[in-house]
Amino acid sequence: MKQDFNLKGHLAMLGANVCWGLMSPVAKLVFASGLIAPIIMVDFRIAGAALLFWITSLFTPHEHVPAMDKLRLFGAGMIGILLNQGCFIIGVSYTSPGEASLVTTTMPMWVMLLAWLFLKEPITIKKAGGIVLGAGGALILVLGGKGNISGGDNPALGDVIVLLAQLSYALYLTLYRNFIKKYSLVTLMKWMFLSASIVGLPSTIKYIMSTNWSSISMNEWIGIGYIVVFATYLAYICIMIGQKNLRPTIVGMYNYVQPIVATIVGVILGMDHFSIPKVFAVILIFTGVYLVTMSKAAPNPQR
Repeated sequence: MKQDFNLKGHLAMLGANVCWGLMSPVAKLVFASGLIAPIIMVDFRIAGAALLFWITSLFTPHEHVPAMDKLRLFGAGMIGILLNQGCFIIGVSYTSPGEASLVTTTMPMWVMLLAWLFLKEPITIKKAGGIVLGAGGALILVLGGKGNISGGDNPALGDVIVLLAQLSYALYLTLYRNFIKKYSLVTLMKWMFLSASIVGLPSTIKYIMSTNWSSISMNEWIGIGYIVVFATYLAYICIMIGQKNLRPTIVGMYNYVQPIVATIVGVILGMDHFSIPKVFAVILIFTGVYLVTMSKAAPNPQR
């Protein structure tokens, strides 16, 4: 059987999760002043990325999308963007970046279970073992850190909301695995983000009107810009490339890269240090990714 290794897909997933690994601490720094409500950050991500993808579409070939497929893209926008991004940003505002990273380690497990349930992708010993190794490495990194950039007002609530974000994204990766191969990356993203914007923006008008925009500092604008351009626009480009080329379980496994990034950020900022356990954790994570990559794939669906 041909092994499922695709360099472009793996590099894309690595890039996306590096961007996302930086997002939690950046978001906490933006929220620190109290000027930007978490729901406003969700608006920035969704509306900003929608604008960028529609501008990008002006320079790419036009694709006709039938009404029924637009409806399916609407559903993808709800669970893969609005619910996922909304829950993650709001959850991080209540908990700490470290605990949020800890909760994200559950996502590969949900993807594996959902892929087994909906796609009949087998749960092999190699695949389950890879996920256990990756989760173990991620836990060593998260629990072995000195501390977090900032704590949270309600960690338990925040952790539950971040968990909902992981469940929604796992569901998106599983249900839309085959459908997304039908259209180009830009076509998919512009309709999904537009759908999420149409539903999400009207409910946040009062927050937009009450925000003191003139008091937002340049550093906070830079943080917002990073989250919109890198952690949303570019990250979702990478995710779509990865999702088109890799199985859902492999895509989910790359979530374990995020604690590695958080640890590196901690070392750079002087809040953490490298140690033998951390090196061991990184080895566990990438060994887990390798095992899941080499595990048995689901049979090709009949068309």
